[in-house]
Amino acid sequence: MLIKKPEFIKPSDITSPEAWNNRRRFLREAAVLGIGAGLGLLTAPASALRLGSGRNPRIPGVVESPLSTAEAPTEYADVTSYNNFYELGTDKSDPAANAGSLKARPWEIRVEGECERPGTIGIEDILRRFPQEERIYRMRCVEAWAMVIPWVGFPLAALLKRFQPTSRAKYVAFETLYDPKQLPGQERRVLDWPYREGLRMDEAMHPLTILATGLYDELLPGQNGAPIRLVVPWKYGFKGIKSIVAIRFAETQPNTTWSALAPNEYGFYANVNPQVDHPRWSQKSHRMIGASIFAAKQPTLLFNGYGDQVADLYRGMDLRKFF
Repeated sequence: MLIKKPEFIKPSDITSPEAWNNRRRFLREAAVLGIGAGLGLLTAPASALRLGSGRNPRIPGVVESPLSTAEAPTEYADVTSYNNFYELGTDKSDPAANAGSLKARPWEIRVEGECERPGTIGIEDILRRFPQEERIYRMRCVEAWAMVIPWVGFPLAALLKRFQPTSRAKYVAFETLYDPKQLPGQERRVLDWPYREGLRMDEAMHPLTILATGLYDELLPGQNGAPIRLVVPWKYGFKGIKSIVAIRFAETQPNTTWSALAPNEYGFYANVNPQVDHPRWSQKSHRMIGASIFAAKQPTLLFNGYGDQVADLYRGMDLRKFF
């Protein structure tokens, strides 16, 4: 998502994901076809680069989730080079370039608020316990803005239950690490740091909602939100908060970063709904990242195609008002 505060951006700098992706596809396909070879533009396409082996430690004991899509995953090179992570820079390529400054060990998550057992849990404890007690799943999810990512993780509900939320816990709030030395994008006030997100309690407890600690059976790269991030596959990507350090059970709806900054563009729910356009571009169709620029666009599906699993969460709600 590409809105910045006015003092840092001109209207001409604002680019829809579709337009950015089209330019990127054109350069890559031009290289494949030899267009512009005489101008020094001939390079290997990113989709030809096999970077998923040996770059990060492998996660043992991974089993396929019964909730996985059958669609083929997006190439590792695309998944790890086309990222929204403003803490590491606002351009899509900045997170991969700057991820080396993020230190994912040691790492703790503080859990507090409306729960019986507030406390902290370390990433090593999570990685050690959950494969044995909850199973670590590989769940291939179709991501909004069109990737299919083989995340490795476990249901968020499994972690939340350990802290025994009370009956007053109606929402779950999340917070990203704030440390400009590790996350140099935070040196600029493009957002109100630290990044904050939230879910309604029933959304958080849904089995499709996972905490991811890896992708492609390897530990998460920094640009994808190491060491632990949220994945909510029926919502737009800005709900997938990265590098989480705090979780809070709340009785009232929490403030969230993009909803506070641009409430007319980014609602709290962020459910994929092709009938609700972004003010500056249509959301009725999309092209998968990695697909040819000549390929036909695909229609965007309500709830990103997960309607059979999640539609009941919003029964009776006006999804244009609660977008």
